[in-house]
Amino acid sequence: MVAAQETSLQRILEGSSQYLVPLYQRPYGWGDEQLQELWNDVIQLAEDRLDEPRATHFIGSVVLAPAPASVAGTVTQFLVVDGQQRLTTLTLLLAAIRDFLREVDGSPSRDSDRIHNQLLTNQYNDDPDRLKLLPTQVDRPAYTAVIDGRPLPDDDGRVVNAYRFFQGRLSAVADAEDMSFGLSQIVDAVVSGLSVVSISAHASDNVHRIFQSLNNTGLMLTQGDLLRNYLFMRLPSRSEEVYRTHWLPLQESLGNERIETLFWIDILHKRPKLKQGQTFAAQQARLEKLATEAHIVAEVERIARLGRLYRLILQPETESDPAVRLRLSRLAEWDSNTPAPLVLHLLVLRDQGKATDEQLATALLYIESLLVRRFLTGRTTMNLNRLFAEAVPQLDTSMPVDAALRMHFSLGRKHYATDKQLIEGISSTPFYLYGRAAQRKVMMTWIENLFATRESVSPASLTIEHVMPQKLSAQWRAQLSAEFGEDNVDTLHERYVHTLGNLTLTGYNESLSNHEFARKRETLRASSIRMNQEIAAHESWGPGQIEKRGLSLAERIIEFWPGPVDESELPENPLWTALSELLTALPEGRWTTYGDLAAQLGTAPQPLGNRMRTHPAPNAHRVLGAGGTFADGFRWSDPDRTDDPRQLLESEGVRFSASGRADSTQRLTPTELQQLLQSGPVQAGHDHPLAT
Repeated sequence: MVAAQETSLQRILEGSSQYLVPLYQRPYGWGDEQLQELWNDVIQLAEDRLDEPRATHFIGSVVLAPAPASVAGTVTQFLVVDGQQRLTTLTLLLAAIRDFLREVDGSPSRDSDRIHNQLLTNQYNDDPDRLKLLPTQVDRPAYTAVIDGRPLPDDDGRVVNAYRFFQGRLSAVADAEDMSFGLSQIVDAVVSGLSVVSISAHASDNVHRIFQSLNNTGLMLTQGDLLRNYLFMRLPSRSEEVYRTHWLPLQESLGNERIETLFWIDILHKRPKLKQGQTFAAQQARLEKLATEAHIVAEVERIARLGRLYRLILQPETESDPAVRLRLSRLAEWDSNTPAPLVLHLLVLRDQGKATDEQLATALLYIESLLVRRFLTGRTTMNLNRLFAEAVPQLDTSMPVDAALRMHFSLGRKHYATDKQLIEGISSTPFYLYGRAAQRKVMMTWIENLFATRESVSPASLTIEHVMPQKLSAQWRAQLSAEFGEDNVDTLHERYVHTLGNLTLTGYNESLSNHEFARKRETLRASSIRMNQEIAAHESWGPGQIEKRGLSLAERIIEFWPGPVDESELPENPLWTALSELLTALPEGRWTTYGDLAAQLGTAPQPLGNRMRTHPAPNAHRVLGAGGTFADGFRWSDPDRTDDPRQLLESEGVRFSASGRADSTQRLTPTELQQLLQSGPVQAGHDHPLAT
């Protein structure tokens, strides 16, 4: 049961109590903007209380929960579930007032001693029970120095900044000649006039739900913050150990923002359409199924391992294998987070011993190839988020991971351009108008690096140059008119100007501009860019040369970035041969599920379902979901087939309920499926002795 009451700062802090900010919470973070807002409220309240002594000002809520027995001391201790930023700020303000009273104002020592002994410390207790508020570990040295009046740390952190901010404001009040009130009124306003709703949770309450509902003041928490708090609130006895050994290294390695992204990437393969802002709700729904503290510990350990692998994506230079490091570096250079769920999965497989360095490097090359070929054919980002996320559960686990990934990309509507499609795309797609400008330049530098230069080209000082300019000068128009006729110039210019064959890299864009080709040629010939030297070998430049160069570039691209697999050249996978035989043996009047089929064949339901959707599959209509309904998006592998699968099943004798579920008594049991593999088909309906 939760108890809420409006109270003052004095009533919260006085008495033998201590408030612990859980070590898993983020450090103190208020800056000058929040501090100034609080100070304005204090000054206004002090003025209001001159006319109305009982006036108060509400500044938010503080959510408290009993401290676990493992951390309980000799004073009454509470965990600060929410409101630690506000409570820390107020105690720093009290410390600044105390020191101002001691050193500047000349007030009796009892006033400053009262603040120190009753509101900031438990004067009759030793550490660690002495301080009224015990912040997170990272803030404790600076905070303790402020409360104890010791020299402050050299680093100008948030805690020290807040204390000095209030010192400055108090000095300004003392120096002001037009103030209608003094320091005593400010002290009274802070201690007695600031109103806080104190929400106390019972030890058995679900405090993380309270925390979520009240996260509406101060600095808003990120999805990662919410998940961190949720996880550690479910670790009543092992939080400090797990935080120190797993979470803190993760936080130091990635930072809060990247941790949030990691949680999002972690769940995308299960929910490919999930927005990053929905991460907490989705992960919480999954984590709530974990019943014990040991399960939560295992989950934090898993996330920490994922974090170490995710760091390889963010910092490829930390990867030990040269080939994998190169491929990770290229994907990082592409600067897109879309492949991350799949890349992280591949890194996990290697970490588990299910993929070698060589297989991982090749699989990453296929990801790069897919990106390159889609980009060059004008399909830059279409459904890429879903494509990479959905690949994780759909990979054929019976094959090496690199071969499985290439096969997966090659099937269905992945827009993994074939060599023929790539050549056509390079010839006709206005490359310069697609995708992000930064990615266009990266693509051009990658292509330049195909020319066997001694060292990789850096795009930092380069720009993309149109050889035939975007705006035709009189000289260019005259040249093209002489060869193709005046009436065709604009049409040809529009068709070719933005295609890859007409584009190059240069550091001399301004000097090239839209000059005639003869002048450009001399500059390009002197360039260290190899593709420029090839362009300069031409005597003239126009549609013919652009097409020829496009084909030449396409040959290099095809050689370096492999395309989709030609299935006709591959031997049939024994797994799919067995699937076809088992599907063929399914009798009329009976049905089975993807899960039961997968269990019999030793694979997973997702790749099996993907195989059936993209390849001819006999009796596919006799395979349903576990509840006896057709899978979402069921379609025949033959695109010309339009008959209703349910009507076909009914014509074969399968009965359906009013809610559209197939009769469970007509479902083939695992034993019957095993017998189908061994001895041929069973009979329809209940005529077979094994029918249930």
